[in-house]
Amino acid sequence: MTLTALLPPETLRDLRAQDSGWTAGPEMALSGGRTNHVWRLGNRVVKHYRPEAATPLFPNDPAAEVRALRRFAPEGLAPAVRAVSGDWLVMDHIPGAVWGQTADQDPAPVAHVLGRLHRLGISDGFRALPNGTAALRADALRVAAALPLPPLPDVPDVPPTAPCPVHADAVPGNILLSPGGPVLIDWQCPGMGDPAEDLATFLSPAMQWLYTGRVLSADQRARFLDAYPDGRTVARFTALEPLYDWRIAAHCVWRAAKGDADYAQALEEMA
Repeated sequence: MTLTALLPPETLRDLRAQDSGWTAGPEMALSGGRTNHVWRLGNRVVKHYRPEAATPLFPNDPAAEVRALRRFAPEGLAPAVRAVSGDWLVMDHIPGAVWGQTADQDPAPVAHVLGRLHRLGISDGFRALPNGTAALRADALRVAAALPLPPLPDVPDVPPTAPCPVHADAVPGNILLSPGGPVLIDWQCPGMGDPAEDLATFLSPAMQWLYTGRVLSADQRARFLDAYPDGRTVARFTALEPLYDWRIAAHCVWRAAKGDADYAQALEEMA
């Protein structure tokens, strides 16, 4: 689908009126995301939200993304938002490639940028994420609903931790390696919760396979965990990982049931 076909002229006029720094350029569809339509147009990225693409695990909230970009762009963690009109968003284009273009790519920069995000002491009205074993179990069952899945795994009783900003969709396709360092994109489902959630999403074999076509090596996994700046979070992740993985498997079963065959293959990578 082209930008020209989807973007109403009056909406384009509204967006351009808000953004005097938007320069002309060819339209280019951007790949990587699995939820919304995204294009590069000149020095900007234009995003069109598809509400029907939300899933039980990953909401698709344009207002949450706008709040996140406004809060985290000044920290160098996200693109700057330039214009908003209904379900359309314009933000800065940041040059760079998404993480995972080569099989031996170093994951340490991803650990560093997630650590920077998690250290920020803010709570700007983002949704509350499950925090601790009991809440994570309840959320996993919510995501699974009545889907055919094995019983929940046994994990230690990990208490809640002080909530921090969590990207909540830290897959390889949402980590842009810019000249100035990694930048997080696609902020349509951020929250306040356990930072271990971002570690679990990035390290998930299913999510790695969906976005890079391969899973992390044992060495890459170790390098990521060694580079993450908070050992307590790594310990929480290690304890809760089977439950996070079960919830991601439930997400893959849900998507596969909707006809997304690659999610069925992603499930095989988790075996």
